[in-house]
Amino acid sequence: MSSSETFWHQSKHVRKLLVLDLGFLGDTVHLIPALWAIRQAWPAAELHVMVAEHVTQLLEVTPWVDQAWGYPRFPKGPKPWQDWGRIKKLRAAKFDAVLNLNGSDRSSFLTWLSGAPLRLGRCASMSFKKRILFTHPVVLQRGGKMVSKQHCEFLQKAGIPCEEPEYRITVPARIEQSVGELLGMPPGTDRRVLHVSPFTTQDQKELPAEVLAVALNLIHRAVPEVPVVVSCANNERECVKLAQLLGRLDFTPYRVFAGGLGILELVAVLARSRLHLGGDSGGLHVAVMSGAPTVSWFRRYEGAVEWLPESERHHAFLGEESAAGILGIDGSALLGAALRFLECEK
Repeated sequence: MSSSETFWHQSKHVRKLLVLDLGFLGDTVHLIPALWAIRQAWPAAELHVMVAEHVTQLLEVTPWVDQAWGYPRFPKGPKPWQDWGRIKKLRAAKFDAVLNLNGSDRSSFLTWLSGAPLRLGRCASMSFKKRILFTHPVVLQRGGKMVSKQHCEFLQKAGIPCEEPEYRITVPARIEQSVGELLGMPPGTDRRVLHVSPFTTQDQKELPAEVLAVALNLIHRAVPEVPVVVSCANNERECVKLAQLLGRLDFTPYRVFAGGLGILELVAVLARSRLHLGGDSGGLHVAVMSGAPTVSWFRRYEGAVEWLPESERHHAFLGEESAAGILGIDGSALLGAALRFLECEK
């Protein structure tokens, strides 16, 4: 039996552990099922998690996590020598074990420098470096399956029980109340919305505005009773593009949030959605986590399978990348996929 396979048995006594990932929004969403499995494996331990600083708020939906640590990665991360203050705090926390599900160079060195006596980490090969940085290295190549399933496989290789990825989340009551007011739908209201997230971080990952506008116009004509809610990030690029998209619509959306939703508010809106319509972005993964059916669009690329939602509640289109946006997906195809979910609830 390898050292990685015995990790869980060797660490059952730990009372304080850190899961270290440093991921952005989508990465952190895909981390949550693994966190739930870790919580079940160490029900009495103090569970800490370190992710990108600007998405730590998401972990408020996991009240069974004791503390979230933020790492500054946006818009860019610190220089290595700027990490000494954080390393001192990690060492002062005196973690019994660190679980590194990412295995990047920076996160691997942070794992080592944490001072934890037990250090489980992912690596692509059993390199000398990783043997030094981790007491229990796990060799697991990237790709081939959804990120959340890769995390589950990683835990299994370490002897930690983990079945199919499972989301156990709770939206804070204050957020439910505020979003109910924003939508004009108090908690307990049966009416649900169609949420549209038109943009990502790059033009080539988005649908051309004319294609998305045609799809939205067709959907609204087919199911005018479904309130359409459109949201985007709080930056100039997306707000300008949103104004251009709205100018192409032949109806007025029920609500438009031009950067007005925080991460938790987005979770609550998606929990009230009959359908999420959007591209390959963190919002799509939040929708899956929140239990909303999704219709999404992806450009063809080698790593797409790691992020494509699975199950009959999700439909993803693959198109060709171009400077003008994703090509090969038309409005009528999007209409057909959307109606599959919207009409079944009539």
